[in-house]
Amino acid sequence: MNNDFEDIRFYKDEEVEEALREYVRHPMVKALFQFTFPEKEYSEIEELVVSCRSIRDFQTKVIYHSVDKVLERTTGGLTYSGFNDLKEDESYFYISNHRDIILDTSLLNYTLYDHNLIMTASAIGDNLVQKNFLLALSRLNRNFLVLRGLGPREMLKSSMKLSEYIRKLLFKDKRSVWMAQREGRTKDGSDHTQQGVLKMLAMAKGKMSLAEYFSNLKMVPVAISYEFDPTDILKMPELMAKRMKETYVKSANEDFNSIMQGAMGQKGRIHISACGVLNEDVFTEIEQNVGSVNDQLKAVAEKIDQKIYENYKLWPANYIACDLVNNNEKYASKYTDKEKRQFERRLTRRVGYKNALELNSYLLMYASPVINKESMYEKKS
Repeated sequence: MNNDFEDIRFYKDEEVEEALREYVRHPMVKALFQFTFPEKEYSEIEELVVSCRSIRDFQTKVIYHSVDKVLERTTGGLTYSGFNDLKEDESYFYISNHRDIILDTSLLNYTLYDHNLIMTASAIGDNLVQKNFLLALSRLNRNFLVLRGLGPREMLKSSMKLSEYIRKLLFKDKRSVWMAQREGRTKDGSDHTQQGVLKMLAMAKGKMSLAEYFSNLKMVPVAISYEFDPTDILKMPELMAKRMKETYVKSANEDFNSIMQGAMGQKGRIHISACGVLNEDVFTEIEQNVGSVNDQLKAVAEKIDQKIYENYKLWPANYIACDLVNNNEKYASKYTDKEKRQFERRLTRRVGYKNALELNSYLLMYASPVINKESMYEKKS
């Protein structure tokens, strides 16, 4: 097994103080800390920050309060479900839908801390932390890197290393792990688990069967639901290019702008749901009834999707968008006239009504979770 994880690992506790001293006066880092502690002089903040001697210190003394401030200023509150069913001393593999670059995992860890559960080491694409201060902050938050943009041979080696690192974290270090169900955020509102993510995860199973290994991971699907996506308009160019079958090229600061808008934009209410541990019976049944490994991975992906759709909190905006897409009032009981007017105002500020494809694409961002839940229940009945 490969034990050389230097290029992807997060900071060790003994490296934390030095990293904090190096970046505590960086303008962007300073802005984050001043946002977190607006009542303090910066000398006080600096003293607090450099007193952190471990990642847990930094997360609980500083970052927890940063997330708290984001929730206070940009949301209508955070609710959660399912976390009381998890055990305090257990490490879990959390796999969630992916809507926001930073907040998805930040909100999960905020919730885990509140429930006295083991917080996660979290995967992040190296393309998102090209700026040195972002890389430092990510490593201080127990993020490990997923290397992007590699050739086929390098990608295979990198995936194997990543898989072994996740196995080490879960089994040896007893550290929970978070990973998004897909590479890149969901742009169209329709959350689907990519088989490639599960294939990478299975690379380190050794002599275990897929069912045995996935059972040992203690896999917990997580559904994160934002009432409004503050980056919805930023996602539109890529979404439109995809629908027009055109090549989309990201602008230089696009990911950074999405991080900032995701953190500081208004999100309405947020719900995060731990969807229960996928137990051994689930994987054994798939192994016994499904042929090839690829088909088994596909079946596991569908099971994760099913759990996320079941537990995804639907807001009035989701039902309104679904009715507008279908030009009916099927879900009229789920929202008020006032809520519909407010959503339509949001719509007119963001897209051109005369562009049918643009209008439809925007509406589907909010309607897709309803459509997916409908589809899931139709399959089961």
